[in-house]
Amino acid sequence: MFGPDFPFAYDDFLAHPAGLGQIPATEHGTEVAVIGGGLSGIIAAYELMKMGLKPVVYEADQIGGRLRTVGFDGCDGELTAEMGAMRFPPSSTAFQHYIDLVGLETKPFPNPLAPCTPSTVVDLKGESHYAEKVEDLPQVYRDVADAWNACLEEGADFSDMNRAMRERDVPRIREIWAKLVEKLDNQTFYGFLCEAESFKSFRHREIFGQVGFGTGGWDTDFPNSILEILRVVYTEADDHHRGIVGGSQQLPLRLWEREPQKLVHWAPGTSLSSLHDGAPRLAVTRLHRTAGNRITVTDASGDIRTYAAAIFTAQSWMLLSKIECDDELFPIDHWTAVERTHYMESSKLFVPVDRPFWLDKDENGRDVMSMTLTDRMTRGTYLLDDGPDKPAVICLSYTWCDDSLKWLPLSANERMEVMLKSLGEIYPGVDIRKHIIGNPVTVSWENEPYFMGAFKANLPGHYRYQRRLFTHFMQDRLPEDKRGIFLAGDDISWTAGWAEGAVQTALNAVWGVMHHFGGATDPVNPGPGDVYDEIAPVELPED
Repeated sequence: MFGPDFPFAYDDFLAHPAGLGQIPATEHGTEVAVIGGGLSGIIAAYELMKMGLKPVVYEADQIGGRLRTVGFDGCDGELTAEMGAMRFPPSSTAFQHYIDLVGLETKPFPNPLAPCTPSTVVDLKGESHYAEKVEDLPQVYRDVADAWNACLEEGADFSDMNRAMRERDVPRIREIWAKLVEKLDNQTFYGFLCEAESFKSFRHREIFGQVGFGTGGWDTDFPNSILEILRVVYTEADDHHRGIVGGSQQLPLRLWEREPQKLVHWAPGTSLSSLHDGAPRLAVTRLHRTAGNRITVTDASGDIRTYAAAIFTAQSWMLLSKIECDDELFPIDHWTAVERTHYMESSKLFVPVDRPFWLDKDENGRDVMSMTLTDRMTRGTYLLDDGPDKPAVICLSYTWCDDSLKWLPLSANERMEVMLKSLGEIYPGVDIRKHIIGNPVTVSWENEPYFMGAFKANLPGHYRYQRRLFTHFMQDRLPEDKRGIFLAGDDISWTAGWAEGAVQTALNAVWGVMHHFGGATDPVNPGPGDVYDEIAPVELPED
């Protein structure tokens, strides 16, 4: 994902035969703490291991983080639900590198009106519309889509930027984006719509919020910075999604077990798993600095270890709550940025069913049930199958922010009952319940103790905070007593909410650790820190 804030070709960096760099032989075998076993942490650990360092991974829950795939009790093990990330755009090219590396298969994801989606129902204010393609919807929906396209052209130079992104024209990207950051950092998504001539109609804005573009309704994003939304549409992150066959958690789990062919220092057959005797260390409970600017880590067992370097990839709010931290770990303005991080809430509920009954036809020849967008409590319902004669899965509801908080006090079964009632009002002739073959599984990420939210989403005025977090890997700019611990992970990235951001910040941190130990990249394959001054994110004045 070649982003506007830091247009570095991470996919080319990963694919180059020269590799990501090397460290002095005197540092081979040196331990580096990696806190958090999600995608970012596992990728960072994997690449550090290949360089000859010894990553020591700490994980409070399970390997995978928000790549969490679960099964259904009593059902076929191949029947799974994606509780976190479930759809990935082709523009996530660094993420795709690792998908290919471990041999995972992907398939089209059935978003609303996607080519692979048999049908979509849009249900607003008690009125339902059935569509197999966008042209089947009433004209007002096409008017809203046209208004969105016009709004992007009018206020965000969309065609020009999209062309520059596709061509990887870095000077042009930086020229366009610098003006937009200065102009729009204080603007909400909703305010951006309201200022557009094409969106003068409140009705059009309301429909857009409830139906949206790509993945569905976007009204829960309306309070967020418009810059966050532009990053998504410029990079085409919200289009042409694919799911991972068998579940996304396989990616970090396979990397954990993988034995790289090109490996420095370690014997052939070494893996992250073998370096950890099969399991990561326990949750971190304390982080503090000790003599020589080293990082000392205490885990839940009381074990204390000291490292010359550490990478922190867990949700950044953990530094404020679950982990006892010294103020000296980071500069004060970085602590402010962590504290100001804004997280989106998100909830899902899945049920297993006996077969993809939604493909049955009604008396009009239509699917009896469809991928559904609605203003009812469920908001988004997704139908997932592997063939007509196999058990299947329904994501009865996928919601964010206030819509997610409405579900928070309810148990999984209580949630399911409300969802079945809502869907029963849209599909009165369909008995969904009779097809259910197992108990529901659910998640509210804001209630998960090691996450406290689904993903970062900057509010207006947060650009400066995000820049501090993303650029933290460039530590030559920091005082010596603030170096050695590197921030990475989804909420450090510019493209939070997409796995690509976790990958990119992991690679930034790997470059930072390599540089910290006196290592370097091959001149023919410069890393993100080597070209930083040429493509550094726009810097806004602090006064």
